[in-house]
Amino acid sequence: MSATHPSTTVTGTMYALGAMIIVGSSAAVLAALGDYPTFGGQALRYAGAAIALFALLWFLKVAHLRCTRRELGRLTLLGSTGLAAFNVCYVEAVKNADPAAVGAIIGGVPVVLAIADPIARRHSPSARLVTAAMVVTAGVAIMQGFGGGSLIGLLWALGALAAEVAFTLLAVPLLPKFGPLRVSAYASALAVPLLLVSGVIADGAGFMPMPDRTQIIALLYLSVVVTAVAFVMWYTAISRLGADKAGLCAGVAPVSAVAAAWVLATGEPGSADIIGAILVGVGVVVGLAPSRRRKPDGPWLPPVTVPDRPSQPKR
Repeated sequence: MSATHPSTTVTGTMYALGAMIIVGSSAAVLAALGDYPTFGGQALRYAGAAIALFALLWFLKVAHLRCTRRELGRLTLLGSTGLAAFNVCYVEAVKNADPAAVGAIIGGVPVVLAIADPIARRHSPSARLVTAAMVVTAGVAIMQGFGGGSLIGLLWALGALAAEVAFTLLAVPLLPKFGPLRVSAYASALAVPLLLVSGVIADGAGFMPMPDRTQIIALLYLSVVVTAVAFVMWYTAISRLGADKAGLCAGVAPVSAVAAAWVLATGEPGSADIIGAILVGVGVVVGLAPSRRRKPDGPWLPPVTVPDRPSQPKR
């Protein structure tokens, strides 16, 4: 794999950090939903995100591309695992295990991506990147605490971890053809019917009651900012950095959550939060520092699939 150009690394890192800061800030917003049914709320969230993203596609005059069966299957799998299944696994995990333990397990995303992404591209994982990812994950674990819970709860947490990894890895082959905006829009739309079915099964006819004013504001923030904006930023970061390097920034989300709680006066960072945040920062800096062994010769991009038409519309 060729090295990443410094300017591409900087902009990609900014996109990744921005996305994870936004995701981390959602913790305070989710509390505003109160007892609103989880699956109904998530269905509304992704439906709103899909509407916003498709509206943006129309406004920018970005043409829709025809999917092959394989691409449609990958997009469906992305929506069903990285979006819908993640919510199912996370909800069940926190029911059966300490939320701190669940957070610590999901915090393993950087390590998994640092290993799985190069293997998927038939490359050897970078020892430095894997080490940096382990430092980031250790920082997340310290911040979250390790907690406890039943075996079934920890298994659900592992399912959430797998879904979080799928959210990134399944998008990698799609990004060269469809771009971050289309992938985000298509995946969000495909997740909605799956969440609706899950809501009916879990909560019956009352799975989607009329939200009150506070809940509407929270859902709009989750739809437009946490989903539409953050998804596009994250997938842009992957296009520029690669999934393995971008994954390091996933550890910033819990740091952002603590910072948001402190700013909103809903929580006070403790010594574990400070130590964990320092470790996350060290891991990100070490992992994304330019290598001296190779001269940068251009941005990293995943393998380009052959388009089904000779030219693509301008984005």
